[in-house]
Amino acid sequence: MPSPQQARAQASAITSGKTVPEAEAAPTSRLRELFDGPRLSPGQRRIAQYLIEHLTEAAFLSITELADRVGVSQPSVTRFAAAVGFSGYPALRETLQSIALSTLSGPGEVNRANELQAAVDAEIENLENLRRDFADPDRVIHVGRELSNSTPLTVLGLRISVSLAEYFGYAARRIHPDVRLVTRGGSVAYDALLQSREAGGTWVLAFAMPRHAQETLTAVRVAREAGLKVVLITDLALGPLAEEADITFATGTGSRLVFDSYAAPGVLAAALLQAMTDADPERTQGRLEKYEQVAEQRHFFLRD
Repeated sequence: MPSPQQARAQASAITSGKTVPEAEAAPTSRLRELFDGPRLSPGQRRIAQYLIEHLTEAAFLSITELADRVGVSQPSVTRFAAAVGFSGYPALRETLQSIALSTLSGPGEVNRANELQAAVDAEIENLENLRRDFADPDRVIHVGRELSNSTPLTVLGLRISVSLAEYFGYAARRIHPDVRLVTRGGSVAYDALLQSREAGGTWVLAFAMPRHAQETLTAVRVAREAGLKVVLITDLALGPLAEEADITFATGTGSRLVFDSYAAPGVLAAALLQAMTDADPERTQGRLEKYEQVAEQRHFFLRD
């Protein structure tokens, strides 16, 4: 039986001239709006995670079938429905069905896309969800200020998340005096986190993209134990990583191709960088001017 990634590789194969139905709109953000607010028990989080990952099927299951799939009791499903604000499971299922059906093209619509266009469509949906999240920018502004004030500032990204961490670290060094990048797990990460705290650091920015690495969870726990606070950028607001973080930004990743794409997490990272620059404009201006002088003297860049 193929692994999930092998199955994705087969399903996302690019076929010249082939058309397929338009990509389904990602429902993740709408489900987060339902499930993020209440404090859920471990069993209830399992139900929420199953619904997020299997919405188009789970939305049409009976309470008995859903309980069996998740491995919980029927009363647990009823309590979960009440915890997220519904009168019972039938009311919750009605809402889930509405979300699931809204991702499908309506009757009579002719709107087709190939595999690559479907992947772009899914990322556009992720960006639209992020745009709605940015309707109230106060949270981003607050976190940018906290990251700006943390000296040193540690940026953590392991395995597939290394690229996002390196992007953020590269840019943050232009505007922050001491940015420490951690891209290796195990004892190397532990040493870096402990040294950062001993040097006066207060915050870690961690990236955790799927598949979520066990060593990322361990590193976040080590950071918390050392006295550091953790801002997490990930794809889901539920699960052990989000529970360990002090602040979690959850935004969708593109999963239509064999390897995920990160348009929305990239924009979110850029927004936090902008908030950091705004938090201390004088320092930002001074550091950027010095960098431009060095870049000019050393001919870092081609003249366009």
